[in-house]
Amino acid sequence: MAELITIDDPDDPRLRDYTGLTDVELRRRREPAEGLFIAEGEKVIRRARQAGYEMRSMLLSAKWVDVMRDVIDEVPAPVYAVQPDLAERVTGYHVHRGALASMQRKPLPDATELLAGARRVVIMESVNDHTNIGAIFRSAAALGMDAVLLSPDCADPLYRRSVKVSMGAVFSVPYARLDTWPRGLEAVREAGFKILALTPAEKATSIDEAAPHRLERVALMLGAEGDGLSTQALRAADEWVRIPMAHGVDSLNVGAAAAVAFYAVATGRPDS
Repeated sequence: MAELITIDDPDDPRLRDYTGLTDVELRRRREPAEGLFIAEGEKVIRRARQAGYEMRSMLLSAKWVDVMRDVIDEVPAPVYAVQPDLAERVTGYHVHRGALASMQRKPLPDATELLAGARRVVIMESVNDHTNIGAIFRSAAALGMDAVLLSPDCADPLYRRSVKVSMGAVFSVPYARLDTWPRGLEAVREAGFKILALTPAEKATSIDEAAPHRLERVALMLGAEGDGLSTQALRAADEWVRIPMAHGVDSLNVGAAAAVAFYAVATGRPDS
């Protein structure tokens, strides 16, 4: 059973995991280095635990103690009960959902390990917007993608904003980082995947014509918002595919495009 501790000092060193949550650069460095991430809100905290992440501590405003009582009773980690204004002073923002947990990261699997048991894979290149990362993971989980591979410079899927936007779906889809780019794509091809680059370029094949849902193994590659895939990534792909557009729209937000494309590669479609 967790120990419930009331804290009234924002400088209490026991709250260090939660300090400066709005400082993106600080948290981007600190969290991976210290092996932690922050889960925000009751549902996300529960999903992190269900996915096997170990809890380091929990920070709750008083009214959330009863809501989270079953979790408090189950975990050995300390639970810090604080007033809402103190939580805001510590974290740097108003904690609307009233519950935060510091969770222990797990070692990332090797990319080849993930590829061995997958048929539908997402590859992201230089996607650095945490909202987009979260949205892509949520769609990947909902539409049956088996794994996600990240280029070395992609944002952290376990950053608080990504976790929140994904509603905890970052815990459902296994992911790994490729050590080199774009050379790391060779491991994907060697594992039997056809690599499709999603791009609005006119020379790309319509994704419906490409019929990726009929392929045995397919890896769909997405680029960052605005810039899209790099020239090197496009050259490394087996085929370019695009989502047909109407009304003069040239492209979709990468999160929306990902959802459309994931449905197109899903093996459960009626004509699969």
